[in-house]
Amino acid sequence: MGTSADRTAGRGAAWTPLKHAASSYARAVRAGADSEARAERVLARHVPVLGGAATAAAAARAGTIGVQRLGSLLAGVAGAGFADTLAGLGLSGLVGGTRFHVLDQLVTFIAGDGDDFDSQAARDASCEVMELLFADADTFEEMGEEFTAAVSREGVVEMLELFLSHYIYNKIPVLAEKLGALTDPNAVARADEQVREMINGFVGLNLPEDPYTIEWAGPQGRDIAANCFQTVYNTLEHLIDEAP
Repeated sequence: MGTSADRTAGRGAAWTPLKHAASSYARAVRAGADSEARAERVLARHVPVLGGAATAAAAARAGTIGVQRLGSLLAGVAGAGFADTLAGLGLSGLVGGTRFHVLDQLVTFIAGDGDDFDSQAARDASCEVMELLFADADTFEEMGEEFTAAVSREGVVEMLELFLSHYIYNKIPVLAEKLGALTDPNAVARADEQVREMINGFVGLNLPEDPYTIEWAGPQGRDIAANCFQTVYNTLEHLIDEAP
């Protein structure tokens, strides 16, 4: 499940339509009814709670930094290998480390300490990406092999877009609370996946032909992330025009 701001849900104004939409979605999931339109309504109505598309995009600080650092890591491994890239990013202490230690420190490098809601959303998104990148690798050598195998051009784009979509999902208020009240774990998992896939369908990075040449840590990487957030939140906000 996502981290969602439902833990500190507000009242009135934009919150009321979102809560109603999330409750309606949860009821449809519980009943096994067609829930796609209701899921879209949740996506549409959560953007005003975040202050509108422009404010939501501007507030995605941990997400933007996460894209930059994950991009630097992915592109670096493609060019220099896993161990040398870690050293180049100031993470030489991870070389030769255990799976748990490397994963934990890479998540912190990408998303911070999780000391606020935004950073926690980014950490959870980073965890999911790291688990995919390292799959079943146990040793440091195996981790390097699996990571290197995943960083084709398509792999870089896929992992960055996966991070973005999970981060956006993790910041949807109320939804996790409503789905968490369901008693059927399979229904919860299906609903969780449905919303994630819908968001993923709206996420698209506008990249040059070669993602390895991007200065991910600099203004170019920051602009790529910021433009993506602005586009996605604009799209979600305009779903309101179609959501009953």
